[in-house]
Amino acid sequence: MSTQQPLAGRVALVAGATRGAGRATAVELGRAGATVYATGRTTRDHVSEVGRASETIEETAELVTAAGGTGIAVAVDHLVPEQVAGLVDRIDREQGRLDVLVNDIWGGDHLVGWDKRLWQHDLADGLRALRLGVETHLVTSHHALPLLVREPGGLVVEVTDGTKEYNGSRYRDPMFYDLAKVAPQRIAFGLNQELKEFGGTAVCVTPGWLRSEAMLDTHFRVTEENWRDGARTNPDFLISETPVYLARGLARLAADPEVRRFGGRCLSSADLAGEYGVTDVDGSTPDAWRFLEDRAEGREVDPADYR
Repeated sequence: MSTQQPLAGRVALVAGATRGAGRATAVELGRAGATVYATGRTTRDHVSEVGRASETIEETAELVTAAGGTGIAVAVDHLVPEQVAGLVDRIDREQGRLDVLVNDIWGGDHLVGWDKRLWQHDLADGLRALRLGVETHLVTSHHALPLLVREPGGLVVEVTDGTKEYNGSRYRDPMFYDLAKVAPQRIAFGLNQELKEFGGTAVCVTPGWLRSEAMLDTHFRVTEENWRDGARTNPDFLISETPVYLARGLARLAADPEVRRFGGRCLSSADLAGEYGVTDVDGSTPDAWRFLEDRAEGREVDPADYR
C-alpha cells in the first residue's frame, strides 16, 4: 500500500454513484487505489425516473479508472433485493472481499412536495421518497454486510443531508424529506453498534450545500465555471461546495487506520476537511452548516467568512 494510493487492494461499493456526491466519492476512492463498484439506475441504455440521461454509471466507472482505480459499473435498483443480492454475489465472486460500503442512494427530489404539509402531500410520492432514501440503504446493507464483515476493518458510510445537530433541532420539511434525511444518521449509529464485534465501523456523512449537476443546471441554470452567478437567485449559494469536497474527505476517512474513533457519528464535509486537511477544488473549506447555525442564532453572517 503506497501513500499515494492508500486504498490499493481494497474493494468499495458506492451505491448510488450515478452523479453528485456518489459519483465524486467513487472517483476519489479510485484515485486512492480502490476497486470501485459503481451502481445506479441510469445507464447508457436506460434512464431512471430521475430523468437525467446526461450522467450514467458507465461514465462514473470510466472516471474511476481514469483517476487511477478500477471502476466497474453495475446497473442496480436498490429497492429490488434480488438485484442487490446478485451484485454482492458478483463482488464476492470477482474480488472475494468488500472493504467499504457507501450508501448514497436517493433520487427522490422529484417526489418531494417542498411546500406541502403531511396531509397535503401526495402520499404515494412521499412513501416512495422514503423507500428510495431509507429502504434502499437497509436492503443494500442487509445483503452487503455479510461480505464486509468477513474481515475486520470494514467501513459503512451512510450519506445524508444535514448534521445530527442541525437535523435534530430543526424540521427539514416536508415530513417525508425530514424522515428520509434523519434516518441514515440513525442507521449509521445502529450499524456501528452491530459492527463493533466484527471490527467494523459505520459513520454518517453530509455535504453542505451541494453543487450537484442538477443543482447547477436545473435549479440555478449556471455551470461550475460561473456558479457564483447563482447568488443572484439566492445569495446563500455562495456557501455551496462541489461534490469533490465531501468525496476527498471521505476517501481519507476510508484510508484512516483509526477510523473507529468516528464510529456512529455524523460528520460534515467541513468536519472531514478539518480532520484531514482537504479542500474543495478551489482551495476553500466551506462550512455551510456552521453558516446556517450562526445565522439561525441571529448573528450577522457573510458566506465568504465561512469558506
